Amino acid sequence: MLITAVGTPGSGQTHAFRVRHGMNPHVELWRHGLVVREYLSADRVDDEIVVTAHVAPRTSSSQPPRTRKSVPDLSEDRQADEPVRPYQRIAAYAVVRSRRGLLGTECSPRTAVPGLWALPGGGLEPGESPAQAVTREVMEESGQRVRLNRIIDLQSDHWIGRSPTGVLEDFHALRIIYSATSENPTDPYVIDVGGTTQSAQWIPLWRWRRLSWGAATRMCLETHLRDVPST
Repeated sequence: MLITAVGTPGSGQTHAFRVRHGMNPHVELWRHGLVVREYLSADRVDDEIVVTAHVAPRTSSSQPPRTRKSVPDLSEDRQADEPVRPYQRIAAYAVVRSRRGLLGTECSPRTAVPGLWALPGGGLEPGESPAQAVTREVMEESGQRVRLNRIIDLQSDHWIGRSPTGVLEDFHALRIIYSATSENPTDPYVIDVGGTTQSAQWIPLWRWRRLSWGAATRMCLETHLRDVPST
């Protein structure tokens, strides 16, 4: 992934860098005295994902990115001499609203967190743009067609754990998060049966906080859900 940070849109490039394995792009920008104001685009250019962000100089009131002191090891059965495969995965997700509420997906037993609620989305396939990937994933996981509004977040997470196939990975997740609207919502159903999604449903806005979500997803919803159009 290539991050292109610009000042006032149209003023020219401020800073650009490739996100190495394990790098948090927000930390990299912070080190250069910058914070993200908004995300302008995420495209595939010459087989590379390029995220363009509008940035501004950080100030005394700017909040530094949240970081961990070390990479957590979530594997429970790791052997002492077992090899660990470094893997950086770029994925796209969406906070989807409709007149029926928030679209949530429940993680299946194939994941390390069965029963946890998540945003619909997933990894990019070869040749896909982030917008194409999230539109496809929402359909596969819930049967819903959506209109993408804008990019609202870029998340970076890093841990050691097992993939759904049992491979031990040094896993670096880069998640592009969209705001999206379903104009004609239907009863959700999982098309990609047997994958990482067990079920999907429209969750009334008054109820979503009562469900179990990952920390990064909950923070994203607290920050952005109210601003996602429902129609």
